[in-house]
Amino acid sequence: MDIYGTIGPACADVEILKQMFYHGMTGIRLNLSHTELSNCREWTEKIREAAEAAGICPRLLVDLQGPELRVGVLEYPLELREQEKILLKPYKENMTSEEGTVPIPAPLFFAMKEKQQALLDDSKILLTVEETDTEQIFCKVQRGGVLSSRKSIAVSGVELELPALTESDRKNIREAKEHGVTGVMLPFVRSCRDLQNLKQELADAGAEDLEIFAKIENMDGVRNLKSLLPCADQIVIARGDLGNSMPLWDLPAVQAEIAEVCRKEGKPFMVVTQMLASMENSKVPTRAEVSDIFQAVFQGASSVMVTGETASGSYPAEAVKYLCRTVESAQKYFKGESRRIT
Repeated sequence: MDIYGTIGPACADVEILKQMFYHGMTGIRLNLSHTELSNCREWTEKIREAAEAAGICPRLLVDLQGPELRVGVLEYPLELREQEKILLKPYKENMTSEEGTVPIPAPLFFAMKEKQQALLDDSKILLTVEETDTEQIFCKVQRGGVLSSRKSIAVSGVELELPALTESDRKNIREAKEHGVTGVMLPFVRSCRDLQNLKQELADAGAEDLEIFAKIENMDGVRNLKSLLPCADQIVIARGDLGNSMPLWDLPAVQAEIAEVCRKEGKPFMVVTQMLASMENSKVPTRAEVSDIFQAVFQGASSVMVTGETASGSYPAEAVKYLCRTVESAQKYFKGESRRIT
């Protein structure tokens, strides 16, 4: 079973990365939603150095921008307090926001209506639309938090037809092999056509041997799952944005359905998002979190991944240790090697 961390400022150190590999990490994800691969040379070299020291030939996945909707660039992190009002405004690519406003993609801005709800930063922040006009949208903060640049945004009842790949994605694909990339994650896969576009782009770049990881993050991906299987090397149950597309209490059942289809069709799948979220600030996970990892192994996942826990958390090596040890314990249980009750 492959076990992935995510590189970020918290673990971009050779010694920390070595600890993560020693604990059992077999691969690492590089999130390109906020940067380009050409800016990450120092990180990819550190990954290579740490992996060689640990005797590991690591998998390196790049997570593309894809058709994901994100807020624009903020001058500084914005604290949104409950019951306060906030303005949303349309932005153009790479435009910095006005003070006290949140810039959002123009197609999304013009699709929003009164009483809709907007979920930001993987549902951490919740806004309700109170009034709209052609220049700005007035919202009330229902669930507050600190919002920083380029965080995700999803709006109830709004689905936009966006290109599967951005120009930045195409540039990153052309540079992937020289950085040691072994696989590409495509966000918000909606249909087999999205994956075929990615496959063609990889072929044009001479990188057709890179694995394709299809991230299921919306209901189009769920509904079209069976048709996606021949086009992907691995399915990713990406529970952050997927949980935004349905009542959150339905998410475990949808995860189980996706896992069942993948098992029956012999398609490897990954489970990701908030597996050890408490460990961004704690040395020890919750009991629910280790049970969640156990459940992923029980459902037949071929890989699991942590994201913010290692990219920006306070205890990246410890998070990988708990992830790996819990996976090992689950595997022993299913082999009948660690039964405590006779």
